Amino acid sequence: MRLAFLRRRAFPQRAIRLSRLTWRDLISEAAAGILQRPMRSILTSLGTVLGVGTFVAILGLTATASSQIDGRFNALSATEVHIEDVAREVNPFAGLGFPGDSEHRITRLNGVQHAGVYWPIDLPEETEVRSSPVSGGRGNVAISVMAASSGVLDAAVPEVAEGSTFNAWHDQEAQRVAVIGTGIASRLGITTVETRPAVFIDDKPFTVIGIVESVQRNPDLLMSILIPRSTAEQIWGAPKSSAKMLVATAPGAATQVATEAAVALDPAHPEYFKAVPPPDPKALRNGVSGDLDQLFLLLAAICLFIGSIGIANTTLVAVLERTGEIGLRRALGARGRHITGQFLAESSALGTLGGLVGTSLGTLTVVTVAVARDWTPVVHPMTVTTAPAIGLLTGLLAGLYPAWRASRIQPVEALRR
Repeated sequence: MRLAFLRRRAFPQRAIRLSRLTWRDLISEAAAGILQRPMRSILTSLGTVLGVGTFVAILGLTATASSQIDGRFNALSATEVHIEDVAREVNPFAGLGFPGDSEHRITRLNGVQHAGVYWPIDLPEETEVRSSPVSGGRGNVAISVMAASSGVLDAAVPEVAEGSTFNAWHDQEAQRVAVIGTGIASRLGITTVETRPAVFIDDKPFTVIGIVESVQRNPDLLMSILIPRSTAEQIWGAPKSSAKMLVATAPGAATQVATEAAVALDPAHPEYFKAVPPPDPKALRNGVSGDLDQLFLLLAAICLFIGSIGIANTTLVAVLERTGEIGLRRALGARGRHITGQFLAESSALGTLGGLVGTSLGTLTVVTVAVARDWTPVVHPMTVTTAPAIGLLTGLLAGLYPAWRASRIQPVEALRR
């Protein structure tokens, strides 16, 4: 006992200090592991680059498209009102609900710029529409015919390629003239109006005075031959199906005009008309944005999932390749959590790097598309700041299992390999 006491006094035992891994050493080790195999690191982070880049591009393009939708909606759709004749639905014995001076009654409302009535003409099935007076020629095609007042064309804001559209005088005098779209003109073989071409509808000639390339409202009008309303009533009588009215208003007046239109047209029977105001722009924008977000964010999530699998697979392979290194570190005093932290730092660094590159590419994509389309690019600051964090989180989650596997490697077994 005395000898043991003296030995302890002569050779006092010292406490073994546990090894530590500072943040500086952790970052330097992670950087060394990434730079040791640069090409593999680049390919590993490629999935995260695509996922984060898709995420930023989708949100940016959605926001940019939404703002563009708002502008176009305010310029056109918010100034458009459709009125439908439902007189026969309310009263089977009622005739045409729109009076003869319906355009005049509507244009007296505050905010109305142009208005016109139109309806499809019900022709017999054997009726031919051709560009030559002789039946059976090359120009015989099945084309619908539309009766429309001059206000319809003014409200539709047409872009005329040849000639001009008919006006109020053609309406008053029931002139046999026609306006056609470029598609119908091509089918009929009409290339210019300088030669005063004609179309024959049920063997009745109509002089083509204008070829319309496009319209900003109600593009379905270009699918038919347009003739004056009075001319159609004189030849084929009142419409057998319900008629409609297209109204162009000043910005902000569409809802009010839709409320007053039925009473202005027929104070005794306002129920004969159904006015359809423009939809709420906020609801339209949210609906479009929601559809785009749900569709494309799913694609971004898939890209991120593929990227995380790539990081996990590469990190796991790196663990197997560096088993000897891990064993040596453990033999020199590295603890299991040090090994875990090292591989988590590497996978997180790869994810963060992919997130930063993906954010840059996604933002560049939004700007490029916006400039090419002559739009104003819109990228929310929260998107730009969140995207790299998503890359970091992806890399961190992807490295959990490989890091755990690395921490479970025993030093003796590792050094045997």
